[in-house]
Amino acid sequence: MQSNNPVFRRSEEFNRSGAAAYQGFGQPQYDGYNQPGYATPEAPPAGRRMTIDSVVQSTAITLGVVLVAAAATWFLTPSVEDQSAISAIGAAALLGAGVAFVLSLVNSFKRVISPALVIAFAVAEGVALGALSKLYDALFTTPDSAFGGIVLQAIVGTFAAFAGTLAAYKFLNIKVGNKFRTFVVAAMFGMVALGLMEIVLSLFSADLGLFGFGGMGLLFAVAGLVLGVLMLILDFDFVEQGIANGVPERESWRASFGLLVSLVWIYTNLLRILAILQQD
Repeated sequence: MQSNNPVFRRSEEFNRSGAAAYQGFGQPQYDGYNQPGYATPEAPPAGRRMTIDSVVQSTAITLGVVLVAAAATWFLTPSVEDQSAISAIGAAALLGAGVAFVLSLVNSFKRVISPALVIAFAVAEGVALGALSKLYDALFTTPDSAFGGIVLQAIVGTFAAFAGTLAAYKFLNIKVGNKFRTFVVAAMFGMVALGLMEIVLSLFSADLGLFGFGGMGLLFAVAGLVLGVLMLILDFDFVEQGIANGVPERESWRASFGLLVSLVWIYTNLLRILAILQQD
C-alpha cells in the first residue's frame, strides 16, 4: 500500500510488502533508488534494519536537539521588555521557521534520508520554537498561572497527546485504512491552504481571524490540534509498516523526522489554545 504521507512516500521500502522489499536472507532490493541522479547504496549488513529501538533512539536525539536549541534561544535572546526586544525575538522565530520550512521540504522529498539534514531541521525548529515560546510566555503567563505557565503546560500537553495516541494506537489496535489516510492528508492540505489564504488576506489588511485570539482562532487551533493527533496515527502506522518490511536502519531518521513534524504541529496549536484561554 502506497503512502500518502509526503514524508514516507519518498522511501520505497515503506510502501512495499515484506516479501517484495527483501528477497532471500537479508538481501534488500533497492530498485527504488535506481533513478537518474541517485547512486545505488550498498546493502546494509544483516541485522542492521530499522527496529523500535532504532526509531526511539533517533527520535530521542532529534527531540533532544530541539529542546537544547529552544533552551539556548530562550536564554540567549533579550528579555521581553520593550519593542526592540520583541522585534529581535520575532526575527529569531521567523528565521528559524524559514530555515526549518526549507529543510522540511528537502527532507520530505529526499529519496535517501540524511541524518545530518534531520538534525539541522531539529536545530532550526528548536530556534523557532524557543523564540515563539518566549514571546507567548511573556504575553500570556501571569504570576498566578497554574502548572508553571503556558509554555510548560503546552510541553506537558504535547507529550501527553503523544503518549495517549500511541497507547490508543496499540491497545485499541487502530487500523489505518485508505479512507482515513485520504481524509487526514486532505485535511492537512486544506488547513495549509486556509493558512496561506489568511496570510494573503493580511497583506491587504483583511483576515478571517484564523491566526487571531478570538473565536475563529480558537476553532482553527482546535482543528489543528486534532489533525496533529491524526497525523501521529499515520506516523505510527508507517513506522510499523517499515519495521515489518525490514527497511534499512537509516530509515529510523525518516521516522523521527515525521514524528517531529507532527509533535511540532501539536505543540504550536496547543500553545495557541492555551493563550486564547488565558485571556479574559
